[in-house]
Amino acid sequence: MRSDLTPRQAPILPRRANPTLVFGSLALAGVVFAMLQSLVAPALPVIGRQLDASTADISWLVTAYLLAAAIATPIAGRLGDMFGRRRVLLVVLGVLSTGILVAALAGNLAVLVTGRVLQGAGGAILPLAFGIVRDELPRERVGVAVGLLSALLGTGGGLGAVLAGPIVAGLGWHWLFWFPLMAIALAAVGIVFGIPPSPVRASGRIDVPGTLLLSAGLVCLLLALSKGGGWGWASGLTLGLFGGAAVTFIAWAVVELRVRAPLVDMRMLAGRGVWTTNIAGIAFGVATFGSFLLVPLLLQLPAATGYGLGKSVSESGLFLLPPTVAMVVFAPLSGALDRHFGAKLPLVLGTVMITASYVLLAVAHSAAWQVLTAVSLMGIGLGLASAAMTNAILATVPPSQTSAATSINTLARSIGGSIGTAVLAVTLSAAGHVPSEAGFTTSFWICAGTLIVAVVAALLLPTRQRRALE
Repeated sequence: MRSDLTPRQAPILPRRANPTLVFGSLALAGVVFAMLQSLVAPALPVIGRQLDASTADISWLVTAYLLAAAIATPIAGRLGDMFGRRRVLLVVLGVLSTGILVAALAGNLAVLVTGRVLQGAGGAILPLAFGIVRDELPRERVGVAVGLLSALLGTGGGLGAVLAGPIVAGLGWHWLFWFPLMAIALAAVGIVFGIPPSPVRASGRIDVPGTLLLSAGLVCLLLALSKGGGWGWASGLTLGLFGGAAVTFIAWAVVELRVRAPLVDMRMLAGRGVWTTNIAGIAFGVATFGSFLLVPLLLQLPAATGYGLGKSVSESGLFLLPPTVAMVVFAPLSGALDRHFGAKLPLVLGTVMITASYVLLAVAHSAAWQVLTAVSLMGIGLGLASAAMTNAILATVPPSQTSAATSINTLARSIGGSIGTAVLAVTLSAAGHVPSEAGFTTSFWICAGTLIVAVVAALLLPTRQRRALE
């Protein structure tokens, strides 16, 4: 029998994605980006000596990366919603790979900072990945997959802190970039061949005024937070940057409310499922970066101080393994709880656990087992809550705004991290060159107090939401 359909008329079926390959490729890219955040920090003294750079100059390796990631994340998220998340993700990985290669070949500080700026584009990986997961995976698997991807930020950060010392000691600091470059290349191959082109659901033009205003505001804010301690918090430059950030953000909000296709839909941000998670995200940024700053420093201070635990860099890095494992285990559980009860339950449980971990550290941190118990509880809480924040957003916004909305939450965590780092650095340095025990205790209480805000925000989240379909 002849078919009634000629080859020209035959329907073209969309290529089906392999869920395992989709998740594995996205997971590898996310881990590499997270590792790049923490790999460099332990090696800064070594890099500074070899490149003959001052402490203030070498700190630009962190500052430049932070600024670039903050700017790239919301922009790439919106572009992914407009032009296809797979396409934009491949562009992001291309820029990230270029930055890693530049850094690996760098022979001076200027080239290395340039490489770190390009690496900041990787900040958009997770928001774009969340959108791809929502597009390609079966609906019943989205919550668990989002949970695991959310946990990767902490997992990669923990791995970076653990691996940095041995890599620098055995191979040199350039290999901090060669290894991630190989992993990113593998992830890109998986994305090219394993993920079909993303459906394009958002229409409109690129919001150039909104993009420029948001970028300028973020540069002013994060530069003031990152460098204010060195310049002086009351200096004209620092205050001018804070003032410039405030004015620019107000102008940005006005523009976004008036343009037809904004970079960030301000009305979307006003949804209760979005603004509550973003407030929680800022608090989580303080907590996460606080743990990276406070716990290793406390562990590495000499025991002769009476409160330091006298651990080596490698030994202190091992303390991050239990919370890393806890995050990987409990993040999928968060997705399962979300599927049955909604995102509010795991978010409340997670924020309460992290708050409790900082309270424990504030009242008891004189023994290694006390610190290990607290950070393990923190890992459980982060696994539950990080995944729940993303799932809460997915339940609120339509697919056409997935990457834009999750990128703002990622940005909120970065801003929280910058605020936390600045505040805690001032608190620790109040006693002089060596932080006092009172400085650590106060810092732990600051983190706990900040997280109470996250608990309140989690309680304000709608009890049960149906995942947005349109």
